Amino acid sequence: MNESVEVVNQITQNTPGATQQGSMWGMIIYCGIIIGILYFFMIRPNKKRMAEYQKMLDSIKVGNRVMAAGIYGTVKKVNEKTIELEIAKGVVIEVNKNAVASVE
Repeated sequence: MNESVEVVNQITQNTPGATQQGSMWGMIIYCGIIIGILYFFMIRPNKKRMAEYQKMLDSIKVGNRVMAAGIYGTVKKVNEKTIELEIAKGVVIEVNKNAVASVE
Protein backbone atom coordinates (compact mmCIF):
# COMPACT_ATOMS: atom_id res chain seq x y z
CA MET A 1 0.00 0.00 0.00
CA ASN A 2 2.81 2.43 0.88
CA GLU A 3 4.50 1.72 -2.43
CA SER A 4 1.39 2.67 -4.40
CA VAL A 5 1.07 5.96 -2.45
CA GLU A 6 4.69 6.77 -3.21
CA VAL A 7 4.18 6.05 -6.90
CA VAL A 8 1.11 8.31 -6.99
CA ASN A 9 3.04 11.08 -5.21
CA GLN A 10 5.90 10.81 -7.69
CA ILE A 11 3.52 10.91 -10.65
CA THR A 12 1.66 13.98 -9.37
CA GLN A 13 4.88 15.81 -8.55
CA ASN A 14 6.31 15.15 -12.00
CA THR A 15 3.26 16.35 -13.94
CA PRO A 16 3.87 19.62 -15.80
CA GLY A 17 0.63 21.19 -14.51
CA ALA A 18 1.64 20.91 -10.88
CA THR A 19 5.04 22.58 -11.34
CA GLN A 20 3.70 25.28 -13.67
CA GLN A 21 1.03 26.26 -11.16
CA GLY A 22 3.61 26.79 -8.42
CA SER A 23 6.06 28.67 -10.64
CA MET A 24 3.24 30.83 -12.04
CA TRP A 25 2.36 32.14 -8.57
CA GLY A 26 6.02 32.71 -7.84
CA MET A 27 6.34 34.72 -11.07
CA ILE A 28 3.25 36.80 -10.22
CA ILE A 29 4.62 37.59 -6.75
CA TYR A 30 8.04 38.41 -8.23
CA CYS A 31 6.47 40.79 -10.79
CA GLY A 32 4.41 42.44 -8.04
CA ILE A 33 7.53 43.06 -5.97
CA ILE A 34 9.37 44.54 -8.98
CA ILE A 35 6.43 46.83 -9.78
CA GLY A 36 6.30 47.94 -6.14
CA ILE A 37 10.01 48.76 -6.14
CA LEU A 38 9.69 50.72 -9.39
CA TYR A 39 6.75 52.66 -7.99
CA PHE A 40 8.48 53.69 -4.76
CA PHE A 41 11.86 54.51 -6.29
CA MET A 42 10.92 55.97 -9.70
CA ILE A 43 7.26 56.82 -10.23
CA ARG A 44 6.38 58.35 -6.84
CA PRO A 45 9.41 60.69 -6.63
CA ASN A 46 8.86 61.80 -10.23
CA LYS A 47 5.21 62.66 -9.46
CA LYS A 48 6.34 64.75 -6.47
CA ARG A 49 8.93 66.55 -8.60
CA MET A 50 6.36 67.29 -11.32
CA ALA A 51 3.89 68.61 -8.73
CA GLU A 52 6.55 70.99 -7.35
CA TYR A 53 7.45 72.13 -10.88
CA GLN A 54 3.78 72.80 -11.70
CA LYS A 55 3.44 74.78 -8.46
CA MET A 56 6.47 76.86 -9.49
CA LEU A 57 4.94 77.54 -12.93
CA ASP A 58 1.65 78.56 -11.36
CA SER A 59 3.44 81.01 -9.04
CA ILE A 60 5.00 83.05 -11.89
CA LYS A 61 3.92 86.69 -11.66
CA VAL A 62 4.69 89.89 -13.53
CA GLY A 63 8.02 91.27 -12.34
CA ASN A 64 9.59 87.92 -11.46
CA ARG A 65 13.02 87.17 -12.87
CA VAL A 66 13.08 83.77 -14.55
CA MET A 67 15.39 81.59 -16.59
CA ALA A 68 13.61 80.13 -19.61
CA ALA A 69 15.41 78.11 -22.28
CA GLY A 70 18.74 79.36 -20.94
CA ILE A 71 17.72 83.02 -21.21
CA TYR A 72 17.28 85.23 -18.16
CA GLY A 73 14.56 87.82 -18.25
CA THR A 74 11.90 89.70 -16.35
CA VAL A 75 8.29 88.61 -16.75
CA LYS A 76 6.20 91.32 -18.42
CA LYS A 77 2.99 89.37 -19.12
CA VAL A 78 1.66 85.96 -18.10
CA ASN A 79 -0.67 84.11 -20.49
CA GLU A 80 -2.24 80.69 -20.10
CA LYS A 81 0.54 78.77 -21.86
CA THR A 82 3.19 81.42 -22.51
CA ILE A 83 4.97 84.26 -20.79
CA GLU A 84 6.50 87.40 -22.23
CA LEU A 85 10.03 88.10 -21.04
CA GLU A 86 11.97 91.32 -21.29
CA ILE A 87 15.54 90.16 -21.87
CA ALA A 88 16.97 93.63 -22.54
CA LYS A 89 15.58 97.13 -22.44
CA GLY A 90 12.79 97.17 -25.01
CA VAL A 91 13.39 93.57 -26.16
CA VAL A 92 10.43 91.33 -25.29
CA ILE A 93 10.17 87.68 -26.31
CA GLU A 94 7.36 85.18 -25.86
CA VAL A 95 8.35 81.86 -24.28
CA ASN A 96 6.38 78.70 -23.50
CA LYS A 97 5.81 78.33 -19.73
CA ASN A 98 7.20 74.78 -19.83
CA ALA A 99 10.58 76.20 -20.90
CA VAL A 100 10.95 77.96 -17.53
CA ALA A 101 13.67 76.30 -15.48
CA SER A 102 13.74 78.55 -12.42
CA VAL A 103 12.03 81.52 -10.82
CA GLU A 104 13.99 84.00 -8.70
